[in-house]
Amino acid sequence: MHEAMRCVVRGRVQGVSFRAATCARADELGLQGYARNLPDGGVEVYAQGRSEALAALRRWLREGPPLARVDGLECAEAPSEPVSGFSIRY
Repeated sequence: MHEAMRCVVRGRVQGVSFRAATCARADELGLQGYARNLPDGGVEVYAQGRSEALAALRRWLREGPPLARVDGLECAEAPSEPVSGFSIRY
């Protein structure tokens, strides 16, 4: 079953390859969606796919890549969007 979620990650998450690492992890998990920087310094992650893969991405987002420091993570169910693959949005 396919589901979708939108997460906002807070902390030191810009300028530390957070979006690129998120794309790589999401690709490994077979998810579709995107990651983009927010004006307030956070990163928004939208992902859709199997519920188990979404749960794995959510767990990964709590830590992020090595140079990141995640201070907060908020995730919620989201409506499906027309996306193909996983990308960085600007």
